[in-house]
Amino acid sequence: MNAAHSVVAHDTWLSARVALLEREKEFSKQRDEINRLRRELPWERVDKLYEFDGPNGRETLADLFKGCRQLIVYHFMFAPDAGEGCAHCSFWAESFDALGAHLEHRDTTFVAISRAPLATLEAYKQRMGWKFKWVSSGDSDFNYDLGVSFRPDERKAGIGVYNYRPGERGPDREGASVFYKDDDGTIYHTYSTYARGIDLLNTTYNFLDLTPKGRDEDNLPDPQSWVRRKDKYKS
Repeated sequence: MNAAHSVVAHDTWLSARVALLEREKEFSKQRDEINRLRRELPWERVDKLYEFDGPNGRETLADLFKGCRQLIVYHFMFAPDAGEGCAHCSFWAESFDALGAHLEHRDTTFVAISRAPLATLEAYKQRMGWKFKWVSSGDSDFNYDLGVSFRPDERKAGIGVYNYRPGERGPDREGASVFYKDDDGTIYHTYSTYARGIDLLNTTYNFLDLTPKGRDEDNLPDPQSWVRRKDKYKS
């Protein structure tokens, strides 16, 4: 038993739990306010034509909406020369298959986008047993414009902007972006988030946060150094 935790009678436990409940309610209200402010952010019009290689052939950004007004994109780290997808993005992706039916009933479509060739994405997707839609942005400007990929000159100079701050040196990073398509077909970029901003998209982390040990990452050399692709964990 962890010596840091006391064992108490039920009434004492209940009193502590109710006190925490008040903090949880406060946090929920703060989150509701953040969500409201997110919805009120100004939009920027997307005038550039972005095209992707997908299971249905060549598709534009407009095609990815699949009849819905809203589109959520997960920027999956998978460089063109990589043999397999990022282990950490793969950790996030384990819950993506459950999204489709529910999101579409709220006028929203989900898709993952990476720079790796479609054939490479499809092979990795089959290996992982996933079904969510995943398309390749290839050498287009999409990943660069959305701040999740960085050209060689940016990397060399350390001027790639990630999470709205300059200095990124890696070829790709993770993130999520949201788009809205108006009735006349005009597309708007409404929101993007990166790094810790995608925490809420990770179902496993949200479950672990309920437990006594939590994510149990404080003493690791890197918080996610324990993460493996699901077929690489030792039984």
